Amino acid sequence: MLAPIASDRHPTLEQWQALERRTKTEFDQSMQTGRIDHGFWWTFHTYLLQQLGEDIAIRDVLVENTQNSGNWDQILPGTRDALRRIRADLRIAVISNADGRIQQVLSRCGLADCFESIIDSGIVGVEKPRREIFDAALCAMNASPEESVYVGDVYSVDYQGARNAGMDAILFDVAGAYRDRGVPRVESLKQLEGWLQQ
Repeated sequence: MLAPIASDRHPTLEQWQALERRTKTEFDQSMQTGRIDHGFWWTFHTYLLQQLGEDIAIRDVLVENTQNSGNWDQILPGTRDALRRIRADLRIAVISNADGRIQQVLSRCGLADCFESIIDSGIVGVEKPRREIFDAALCAMNASPEESVYVGDVYSVDYQGARNAGMDAILFDVAGAYRDRGVPRVESLKQLEGWLQQ
C-alpha cells in the first residue's frame, strides 16, 4: 500500500521510489512468467494517476512522452565526473532500449564522449533482455562476455539479460526495489565506483 499523495499533488521522493518499487516488482513478475499484459511505463503511469486521483485517460500521452528519448535530459550533478573516473580504469559503453536517438540525448547532456560505444535498440532492432543486443555491444567493444559487467536498473531486463549473455551484472537500484533479491546492487554512482574497484 502506498501513502496518499501530498495535498500539493507533488509526490515526495519516497512516494516516487515506492511507486518504482511496486512497478518493478510487477513488471519483473510479468517478464518471468511470460505473461506481459503491459509495458513498464504503462504500469508505472497507471499507478501514478491512481495515486493522484487523475483521469486515467491521459496515461497513453504520459507513456508516449516517457518513451520519447527527447525528454530524457536530466542528469544528477557529478554524473559526468563519476563516468570519467570510471572510464580512467575501464572501457565503458551504453546498451539502451531507446528510440534510435540515445546518442543525441547523451550528446545533449554532455555525456556521449564518456562512452566508447552506444548501442540503441531503436537502431539495432532488438531490445534487452534479448541476447542479440548484448552481443552487439560486446562486438562493438571487441570484448568477451566473461570479462564484461553490465549495470542496469531492471532485474528482468538488465540483470537477467546480461547474465543470459554470459556477462556479470549489477543492478543500479536507487529506489531499493531489489534489496532482498540477493544479487549485486548499488544505490548510487559513488557505490558503483566502489563496487567496480573491488
